[in-house]
Amino acid sequence: MQQKDKLSQQLPSNMLRARSLRDRVGVYIQARDTVDAIARIREAEQAGVQQAWMAMGGAGFADILTVLAAAATQTERIKLGTAIVPDYPRHPLVMAQQALAVHDLAPERLRLGIGSGNRSFLESRYGLLQIAPLRYLKEYLEVLRGVLWQGRIDHQGEFFQVVDTLPRTAQVPLLIPALGLKAFRLAGEIADGALASLCPVPYLLNQALPALQVGAEIRSRPAPPIVACLPVAFSTDEAAVLLAVRQLIQQLAQTNTYARMFAQAGWASAVNGNEAELNALARTLVISGNEATVRDRVQELLASGLDELLLLAIPIADEAMERRQMLHLIGSL
Repeated sequence: MQQKDKLSQQLPSNMLRARSLRDRVGVYIQARDTVDAIARIREAEQAGVQQAWMAMGGAGFADILTVLAAAATQTERIKLGTAIVPDYPRHPLVMAQQALAVHDLAPERLRLGIGSGNRSFLESRYGLLQIAPLRYLKEYLEVLRGVLWQGRIDHQGEFFQVVDTLPRTAQVPLLIPALGLKAFRLAGEIADGALASLCPVPYLLNQALPALQVGAEIRSRPAPPIVACLPVAFSTDEAAVLLAVRQLIQQLAQTNTYARMFAQAGWASAVNGNEAELNALARTLVISGNEATVRDRVQELLASGLDELLLLAIPIADEAMERRQMLHLIGSL
């Protein structure tokens, strides 16, 4: 079967929205190390959470695919996602081998988010020169999908020249991160989902989603889901919440990709030092309040046109208690 036919079999967004609310909300796991990460994933599963996601560095810089493989042996149902694994440091065939290992332990539970990662981090830590990251990512996914989904690849491209076969396959969903509109369009063309981290919701609905749909139309396939990662603060102390979210925004805006995204979304003045605009952007991004208020907002967002939410806890007063509140909320949806 051709790759285009395989891509066209992915679940369209309207079918995803027919799933239960709980199936459409995940939790972002942040941990000290591998043991702590596994404990937190188990805690999430026991609370009824359906999806746990981790980022590179989310377990004290331990390799997240290895962490998720270990977590798979100690859990039964929870889906395990990477958001993201950087593509440059590992060959797509190596990525396929790691994905197969997790899939063997947890069939149909892995969702593999792969992206270019932070350019300055890659270049300073690994000494890798990042050239044409979207073109590289597109070719990377072509190789990875061919060998992982179809068990064979014969690819002679700009970045990879690969001929290989695998004795078995695993149709692990392949997602990519998206901030700019070109990335959303690429996700519509080639990916099984777009991981949109800390983007304002109006930007996602009014600009990103149409770009994603254009990409899908080019390939004559259903639009894949947008997984929107948003910060959550279980607190009614607005000043403390705004301070924490402002600090997060300012940290993100130090990278060119986030600065461009915020500008595209209409918030250039916020990231350029306008305090009133920065507060307004923080209010737009964060889901905050008591459990009832947060629940109402989550339900509202899922009804607005967003496919899935990935909730990132922003500790305000008591990290452990607020984490348990979030897990309880998701598990009770």
